Amino acid sequence: MPVFLKSLKISSGERIIREVVFHKGLNLIVDDTPAGGSSATGNNVGKTTLLMLVDYCLGGSAKQIYTDPESRSEYKPVKDFLADAKVLITLILREDLEHKSREVIIERNFLSRKEKIQRIDGLDLNDSEFEEALTNILVPGHYGRKPTFRQIISHNIRYKELSLSNTLKTLDKFTRDDEYETLYLFLFGIEFTDGSERQRLLAEIRVEESFKARLEGGMTKSAYEAALALAEGEIAELERRRASFDVNGGLKDDLQRLSDVKRQINSLTADLSRLSIRRGLILEAERDLQVARSSADLKQIESIYRQAKANIGTLQKTFEELQEFHNNMVMEKIRYITRDLPRLESEIESRQTELVDLLATEARLGEQIARKEPLDALETIISELNEKFRVKGHYEKTVQQLDEVDTTLRELYQRLGDIDDSLFSEETERKIKAKVLEFNRFFSKVSQELYGEKYALTVDPKVNRKGRRVYEFSAINANLSSGKKQGEITCFDIAYTLYADSASIPCMHFLLTDKKELVHDNQLVRIASEVNRYEIQLITSILRDKLPRELDQEGYIVLRLSQNDKLFRIEHK
Repeated sequence: MPVFLKSLKISSGERIIREVVFHKGLNLIVDDTPAGGSSATGNNVGKTTLLMLVDYCLGGSAKQIYTDPESRSEYKPVKDFLADAKVLITLILREDLEHKSREVIIERNFLSRKEKIQRIDGLDLNDSEFEEALTNILVPGHYGRKPTFRQIISHNIRYKELSLSNTLKTLDKFTRDDEYETLYLFLFGIEFTDGSERQRLLAEIRVEESFKARLEGGMTKSAYEAALALAEGEIAELERRRASFDVNGGLKDDLQRLSDVKRQINSLTADLSRLSIRRGLILEAERDLQVARSSADLKQIESIYRQAKANIGTLQKTFEELQEFHNNMVMEKIRYITRDLPRLESEIESRQTELVDLLATEARLGEQIARKEPLDALETIISELNEKFRVKGHYEKTVQQLDEVDTTLRELYQRLGDIDDSLFSEETERKIKAKVLEFNRFFSKVSQELYGEKYALTVDPKVNRKGRRVYEFSAINANLSSGKKQGEITCFDIAYTLYADSASIPCMHFLLTDKKELVHDNQLVRIASEVNRYEIQLITSILRDKLPRELDQEGYIVLRLSQNDKLFRIEHK
């Protein structure tokens, strides 16, 4: 199902500040400021900001609209204006811009709490409901699964530096290889039935590896074992020296009991510390999964489901069944991750009770020994022994827990390996490469038409830095200039839209991109022809003096801005 942008409106109460109506083909946002005018962030005219506002309505962050991406400083006049004027952004999406079709109205303002407006088709939604409703516009029933809606549409919205300079790397710089793998397997329509189980195993492996890293604290298991052996040797020597003192039997017994109690306290303290770390990591993973759980109001989004049913035809499942399936899936993941919590809580409680008793015994024995006035030298040895026993207990527990984590990780890697054997089988690899080959039919055709060169995508299984197998997608042409890279990106985005339509994969039919002044005039004219021919919307910003003469006409320009007429018209207040 294609989705186009119909219009974007910026309003304050009854006052309409801007209303931009989009059409199929090339939509230009032109900066009419004469060459040499200010272009510093916060002082520019707002041509990129319009793209950000579309992105904001599709679940993007408000902060990016008034924050310099490099310095991270906020442009206060814009931030204050958006809040003080209670600015409302209204974005309308349509399936078909020329004929009567399904329409979606998205509204967001920049206020919080009771004054916050976040609506789709007139329904007020919280953040999770809003994301779910956006997902259902494009891929009904996909909410809560990977890739997310924002990841799916990331190549449609390019104004951040990373996505403007990379054809495929459209997410943030912290995105893992396996996340990109999941994204492009989805985009190319490659079904993988064990995908959810694989993501769950990877999540648990990350928890265990984080726990292992905290346990190690910069040392290896063999280093702890060596340190443990040294501690045991030092304890034996101290025990020999203590035994050489001639003290009365009662004092010896008290000292021995105190030493034993201290060892138990140190061991318990180490246990509690590690149990608490594991509990914390599990709870952190649970919170991440809870975010994915649907809490939608069925009455509020009933109309969205009806629209999907009307457009798609007979749906095999009711919305309630889809939501129940999704929630059951998420809850199953939560149960899987948190299955050890009851045992951990019980062990923590038991050890805390035992620790309280031991601390009381330690205090009582300390008082008894103090009254018997032991020798100073013996006191020193006892003190050293207690410290060595504490260190020994720490090393013993660390080695023991590292053994347990290694065992768990081996089991997880075994199960992950079984799934990966299917994902990376010759048959699956052949299917993936066949999909990429079909995409390349469009990619090479579009790039040949625009640049006289044939671009292509490759996919290869590889082992990443953590030793895990992933499919890596990459473009094989080596374009070095920024303008040529922009062209490659545009060719990819156009080609993907054509491929998705041919494969019946849901996709947005609009492309938002910045800095098209980097593209040569001839290519920009050809791009205009291509997107019009293929009924794709390309919304892009450009400087007036970089605009080709052939495109300097109202049929292409949807908005003109300048230093005297900026996007929000704050200067006219």
